[in-house]
This record gives sequence, structure tokens and C-alpha cells, in this order.
Amino acid sequence: MSEKQMKTLGWIATFMSVMMYVSYIPQIMNNLAGQKGNFIQPAVAAANCCLWCYYGFFKEKRDIPIVAANLPGIILGIITAFTALI
Repeated sequence: MSEKQMKTLGWIATFMSVMMYVSYIPQIMNNLAGQKGNFIQPAVAAANCCLWCYYGFFKEKRDIPIVAANLPGIILGIITAFTALI
């Protein structure tokens, strides 16, 4: 695979990862409506995304697609876990 193809694949994978974390929005809405979901899964997902963001941002050659793919997971994972508790 060429470098351009790999970069394109990386951004497609980034998009799919963001969509995976956007899928937390219905769970957040259900949590706020009183139909509580599980706290553990989104909390672990948020922790995992933190580790990936740290890896992608602080490695010698920054890997911005990894950071971009995992930032929504941190934000939405924390919101989902928090709303499952309240």
C-alpha cells in the first residue's frame, strides 16, 4: 500500500472510530430520561481512549489520526458513564 493509501485508510478508520463513540449519544439520552445504562463500559472506553491519545500525541512522530479518533471517546465516554450514575 502506498503512503497516500495508508493515510486515507487512517482517516477512514478515524471517522469510523468517531462514529462508534457518537453512538453513545442515545445511551446518554436514555440515562437522562431515567433508563440507566451500564457505567463500566463507557468508563473503561474513556480510560482506553485517554491512553491512546497520550500515545498518539507524545510519540516521537505524532499520530494525529489516533488522537482525533479517540478524543470523542474520552468526552462521550465520560459523559455516558457520569449520566449512568446520576
